[in-house]
Amino acid sequence: MKLSGYKKSNKYLLFILAVIGVSALAAIFFYSKPGVKNSRSKKIIKPLKNYQNSSLIIGLPADATNLIGNMAADAPTAEVTSQIYDGLVRYNRNFKIVPDLAKSWKISNGGKTITFYLRRNVYWQNGQKFTAKDVMFTYRLMVNPKTPTPYAEEYLKVYKAQTIGKYIFRVTYKKPYAPALSSWGLSILPEKLLKGKNLLTTKLRSRPVGTGPYEFDKWIHGYEIVLKANPHYFMGAPRIKRLVYKIVPDISSMFLMLKSNGISYMGLSPIQYKYESNGKGFNSKFKKYIHPSLSFTFLGYNLLDPLFKNVNVRRALSYAINKKEIIKGALFGLGIHCYGPFMPGTYFYDKNVKKYRYNPHKALRLLRQAGWRLKSGILKKNGIPFRFTILTPQGNQERLSAAEIIQQNLKKIGIKAEIRVMEWTSLISEFIMKKKFQTVLLGFTITPDPYDNASIFTGSNIVPKGLNFTSFNNPEIDVLFRKARSTFNLKKQKKYYFEIQRILAKEAPYTFLYVPYAMPVVVRTVKGIKPAPAGIGYDIRKWYYAEFTD
Repeated sequence: MKLSGYKKSNKYLLFILAVIGVSALAAIFFYSKPGVKNSRSKKIIKPLKNYQNSSLIIGLPADATNLIGNMAADAPTAEVTSQIYDGLVRYNRNFKIVPDLAKSWKISNGGKTITFYLRRNVYWQNGQKFTAKDVMFTYRLMVNPKTPTPYAEEYLKVYKAQTIGKYIFRVTYKKPYAPALSSWGLSILPEKLLKGKNLLTTKLRSRPVGTGPYEFDKWIHGYEIVLKANPHYFMGAPRIKRLVYKIVPDISSMFLMLKSNGISYMGLSPIQYKYESNGKGFNSKFKKYIHPSLSFTFLGYNLLDPLFKNVNVRRALSYAINKKEIIKGALFGLGIHCYGPFMPGTYFYDKNVKKYRYNPHKALRLLRQAGWRLKSGILKKNGIPFRFTILTPQGNQERLSAAEIIQQNLKKIGIKAEIRVMEWTSLISEFIMKKKFQTVLLGFTITPDPYDNASIFTGSNIVPKGLNFTSFNNPEIDVLFRKARSTFNLKKQKKYYFEIQRILAKEAPYTFLYVPYAMPVVVRTVKGIKPAPAGIGYDIRKWYYAEFTD
C-alpha cells in the first residue's frame, strides 16, 4: 500500500506483494487507445544501433523522500526504488507470484513454514555477493522498533527466521498466515553496507545500492533522479541504459516537455488524455494507453479532530459530496465510482456494500442529529460555524478540481471548506505522518491482496507504526483482519472482508470518491511494451528504442 498524492506516470509493482485474489483481477481490462493513422505507419521499424546509450525520460510529479525502499510509504519513492532493489518474490504481468531473488520456495508445516532457495548468481551493485545473510539482515531491520518503516507488522508475525547455509532462508509462523509468501516481495537490503548504520542519516538514503535492474547514478533534489542499467543484473541487463526521472510538479509543464521531446513517458491528466492529445501530429509521435488504475481516491478525516469524532458528521459529508459530479467534472468521465478500498469487480469486493449516494437533504438530517443547525445559509453548532481545511498535494489537477467540487457541494449545506495545496514531501512528513490535519484528499495505490488494507484501517497501524493516519480504531475490524489472514479458505476470507467493508461503510473514516483511470503515454520509438493487467511498466527493463526508416 502506497500513498499516491499525484498522478503516477507509470505503474511499477509495489513492495508489499500479495497472492490472494490474483485471478479476480483478470477482469480488469487494458487496451491501447487507437491512434490517428499517419504517414509513418507503413515505414519499417528497426532497433537503434546506439540503443546502449539511450535514456528513457520519465515525468515524475514529486520528488522521492529517500531511496531506501522499505523506509517510505509514498509512491514517488516506490516508483524509483522498485528499479534499484529486488524482493525474494514479485508479481508478473498477470499478478502471479513468481521467483525473484529466490529461485524457488517450499511451503510446509500446514502453511506455517516457507523455505526460500536463493539464487547463487546475484551480486550487489558494488560487486559484493548476495547471500541469505542479507535477507536475514533485512528481516531483523524490519522488526527492529528503531527502524523508521510503516511495514513492520508484516514481519513481526514471523515466529522464527533462520539461514541454512549461504543460500537458504526459512521463516516459520505460529499460525497460518495467508499473505506470508507475498510479503517477501519487500526490498532486500545489503547487510555489509547498512549494518550498524543510522537509517535516518546513512548516505545510502541518497546513494542506494541494490541488486535490481538499474543502479543509482545521481540525484539532484527537486530536479531529477538518474539511474543507469545494471550490466550484471541476474536476469540480463536492461536494454534501455538510463532512466531519468524528471521531477515536474506541474502537470501542464510536464505535458509541454513531452511534446517538446523533454520527456518520453508520463501519465496524462484526464483533460490531456481526452482533449489535448488527439491530433495527427501527436499520435504520430506518441502512443496512449488507458486502464483502471490499482488505486482509489478518498477524502480522509482526522478522527482526533473534535469536528469529525461524531460518526453522523462523517456520514453526512459522504452524502453531501456528489461523486458523479466529481467524475464528470474533474475526471471528464475517466473514472469509476468508489465505495470502499476494495477494487470493484474483484472477488473480495462486496457490490452490495452501503453506498453514500448524493443526498444533501439526508446530510442535513444527520447533521441536525449531531447538533448542527443551518441559520442564514451557515451551518452552526453552539454559535460556531462548521468549517475545515482540505489538504491536497500539488501537481495533480484532477485532485484539485475534485476538492473544488467538494467545496461547492458542502457550501450548499452551509459548510465552508478551505483548500490548501501543499508540496508533497512536506505534506507527508510534516502533516500526514504527524496527524496535523483536519481532512486530506489523497489516494492509495493497492495490491490485489485485500489484507493490504489492514495497514490503513487497523489500530495497530496508526502512524507512525503503519499508514492509518486517520487514527481509525475499531477492535471488531482488527479481529476480522486477523481471521482473514489466518485462513487459506477463500470463502471464509470473503466472508470476513465483506464484513470489514460493511463496518468501514458504517463508520465512514473516509469518504471514498473514485478509482481513476491510468493514462500513460510513451514515445512511439520505445518498443517492447506489452499491456497486461499489471499495466505497462511491470517489466521496463525489456523495453528498447527503435527508429523509423524508409
